[in-house]
Amino acid sequence: MSEVGSRIVVYGPAGSGKTTVAASIAGSIGIPHIELDAIFWLPDWVSKSWEQFREDVSIVLAQYPEGWVCDGNYSHVRDLVLPMADTVIWLRLPFPVVFWQLLRRTVSRSVKKEVLWGNNYESLRLAFFSRDSLLLYVIRRWRRHQRLIKRDLKEIPNQARVIELHSAKEIEALLNTLGPDGSGTG
Repeated sequence: MSEVGSRIVVYGPAGSGKTTVAASIAGSIGIPHIELDAIFWLPDWVSKSWEQFREDVSIVLAQYPEGWVCDGNYSHVRDLVLPMADTVIWLRLPFPVVFWQLLRRTVSRSVKKEVLWGNNYESLRLAFFSRDSLLLYVIRRWRRHQRLIKRDLKEIPNQARVIELHSAKEIEALLNTLGPDGSGTG
C-alpha cells in the first residue's frame, strides 16, 4: 500500500479542505473515501442521534477491511476511528486561509444550490443571518478544535502516524507522493 497506510483519518476545521484531501488520497491509493458528514446528516439538517451515528460509522468502517480514508471532526466517534488508523493527516492551515476558503465555498454552494448530505443545501440566510452559521461556528470553535484534536491524539489509544500540514504547498507535496506505486500518478 502507500506510505500513509491503508486506514487514514483526515482532521481539520470546517473549510480546511478535509473532504477534498481525503477524496484525493482515496483516489490516489485506490481505497474508499468515508465522509462522516454524509453519515451524520439527514434531510432538513436533522442530525442523527449520537448512538445511531456511532453504530452507522462502525458498520461503514467494517465494510472496508482493506482500508479507507475517513474525514470528519466528530469527537463522538473519534474513539472508533482513531484506534484503527495507520495515519492521521491533520490540516492545520492558518485561520485566515481556512475562513476565506469556507466563506468562498459557502457562497458558491448557496448560489449554485449544491446538494449536500441528506439532500441539504447551504443558504446565504443560514450562513450570514443565523445562530447556526457555519462561519460563526468556525470563529467560535477554532481554538477548541485544535485543543480537542491534540488531546484526543494523546488520550485515545492509537498507533497512527500524525502528519501535520500547515499550507496548501505542504498538502500538494503530500498528495504528489501518493499513488499505487508511490509515484504520485494515482
